[in-house]
Amino acid sequence: MQNKRSRGVYIVLVVMLFSLIIFSGLPLVGSIVQETKILAQDNAQQVARISAQENAKLEAEASGYQKVLDREPENETALRELLSIRLQQQDLLGAIAPLETLATIHPNIIEYAILLGQTKQYAEDYEGAASAYRNVLAAAPLNVMALGGLVNLFLTQNLPERAIALLQNTLTQAQEANAQDNPNVDLSSIQLLLGEIYTEEEKYADAITLYDEIAAAHESDFRPIFAKALLLKKQGDIEAAQPLLEEAFDLAPPAFKDQIKNSL
Repeated sequence: MQNKRSRGVYIVLVVMLFSLIIFSGLPLVGSIVQETKILAQDNAQQVARISAQENAKLEAEASGYQKVLDREPENETALRELLSIRLQQQDLLGAIAPLETLATIHPNIIEYAILLGQTKQYAEDYEGAASAYRNVLAAAPLNVMALGGLVNLFLTQNLPERAIALLQNTLTQAQEANAQDNPNVDLSSIQLLLGEIYTEEEKYADAITLYDEIAAAHESDFRPIFAKALLLKKQGDIEAAQPLLEEAFDLAPPAFKDQIKNSL
């Protein structure tokens, strides 16, 4: 029960944090790979700016929870409530401390570590962000969210080749471990992330080859088809992109059809 409740709280917090980061302009890589990003963009609304009176009330509540934490540093209720308040205040820097503690006391809930990495990256604590993502990858080397976070971090620091090497090495290790036979491993998402980096770095031939390989292996997956169509549009080949967009639209679940329709 406690674990379910913690994950429920996480879902609420991640939507709030994601909204803040999206609307604060932090670049995110993996718009095709990370399907939750599309859903969040469709459904999450920007956190409304709060009035001075509301902020004062929240700050008083935060002070109370901080006093609890001074006595009991690992009090989970106080940590989650303080984190929630900092997010309502759009205070990402203030969210770091409770997130760090939650990530430490719940190493099995890797979402806390990923949120911590995202928040530290926003705060330009790149070393701290990398550490958070690597902690996740040490336990779950194929975690797409952590890989995407670390890749995004590398690109933020203008290190695209390091991002490419990370994903190539991850895919090689996964194939050697026969991870493709594990239903819990989403290799295609990692491949798609690599393809998107190829596209951003104008390695178009590599990207198209990769997208074709994914599409051949996963005929019902709209993502590689959509990714290839966007690449062709970027190159100005609208005629070749159009039938791919239509095919991707037909294959895509309802939640993604509007995203594709806007590109038609």
